[in-house]
Amino acid sequence: MRITEIFYSIQGESTWAGLPCVFVRTTGCNLRCVWCDTDYAFHGGAELSVDEIVAEIARLGRGCRLVELTGGEPLLQKDIGELTERLLAGGYTVLCETSGSLDIGALPDGVIRIMDIKCPGSGEADKNLWANLAKLNPEDEVKFVIRDRGDYDWALRVIAGEELAGSRVLFSPVWGVLEASELAGWVLEDGVPVRLQAQLHKHIWSPDAAGV
Repeated sequence: MRITEIFYSIQGESTWAGLPCVFVRTTGCNLRCVWCDTDYAFHGGAELSVDEIVAEIARLGRGCRLVELTGGEPLLQKDIGELTERLLAGGYTVLCETSGSLDIGALPDGVIRIMDIKCPGSGEADKNLWANLAKLNPEDEVKFVIRDRGDYDWALRVIAGEELAGSRVLFSPVWGVLEASELAGWVLEDGVPVRLQAQLHKHIWSPDAAGV
């Protein structure tokens, strides 16, 4: 597998925010969202075997049993299924953050999928693989990264049309573009049952820092 970085940090997003977590960031992505904050993972990286990745997770994690696969796009890696199966068998809770543009069925049962639905403001809304919604499990999460009011209104239409409303739906403002307070105001005004997330790691460390 081609890996950009493996690091131990505080989970900054999703309903798992605030917990210590080992992150495995894969290299390569099939999308180019205009607000992407990890474009350094598009190229480069190092070839590591599944054994090497599992060993590094154990070394860095200091007993931590929460692992997130992120990117880039993890589902581009042909050995992603083998890696996640190894981690599940080893007693880890495994999260996988994916763009939603590739078939999430490649991941074994037991992996918690945190799947983006790309809003128009990303420039990649035409890449959403809508068939993935039928493959989501109750513990999976759906994330909308919101750039402006147009994205917000679009996301509300998707939530209503796909019957997605609930605590497992995440709204995240684009960092440095949309204030979290403004998005929070819209959510409260409309009474939308979603979870607002504010990328906790960017408040703890520099927003431009890698490996945190």
